[in-house]
Amino acid sequence: METPGNLFVVAAPSGAGKSSLVKALLELDSHLVVSVSHTTRAPRGQEQQGREYCFVDEATFRAMVERGEFFEWAQVHGHLYGTSRKAIEERLMRGEDVVLEIDWQGALQIKQLFPHAVLIFILPPSWDELRQRLQRRGEDGPEVIEVRMVNAREEVAQARHFDFVIINALFETALFDLKTVVHSQRLKYMAQRRNRSQVFAALNLI
Repeated sequence: METPGNLFVVAAPSGAGKSSLVKALLELDSHLVVSVSHTTRAPRGQEQQGREYCFVDEATFRAMVERGEFFEWAQVHGHLYGTSRKAIEERLMRGEDVVLEIDWQGALQIKQLFPHAVLIFILPPSWDELRQRLQRRGEDGPEVIEVRMVNAREEVAQARHFDFVIINALFETALFDLKTVVHSQRLKYMAQRRNRSQVFAALNLI
């Protein structure tokens, strides 16, 4: 599916800083919009309905799956997450650049549907630092943190399937790297041809 908008997919293990990086990127780049995923988990902290996620119960989520309303969906840490097909298609067709924050399973599903999607994986600088970040976050008890650390081993192993890998050791450096990936994608030949088709046509490149 060719669209005038670019699709960026960001994945990472819990605690690697994915959400903070994407939030900071959106504040800096007015041409980017975030797609809000659906989930069956409860809101955390200051999360609001429709802002961080669309929070639904499992029955509602399963019904949406049956109706084919998700591009991708997966079970992560015991909860269901899905990406709305309609919301993504409409934004990309309008020429908007969309960023998705999803797990690695969903990212690989999206790549099959959108070959020109850009997959970005955020890595922690070390396992010790990842554990410390999860503890400092203060959202999970020791047992949940242990589960997240076990899951992180599998998640990090999937980084080889992604187009870009960013190591979030220093936040400012990782944010710069993320901005660079987005800007570079907009300058690729096929992206420019989609977005600047009149120029390409005038130069007999189409």
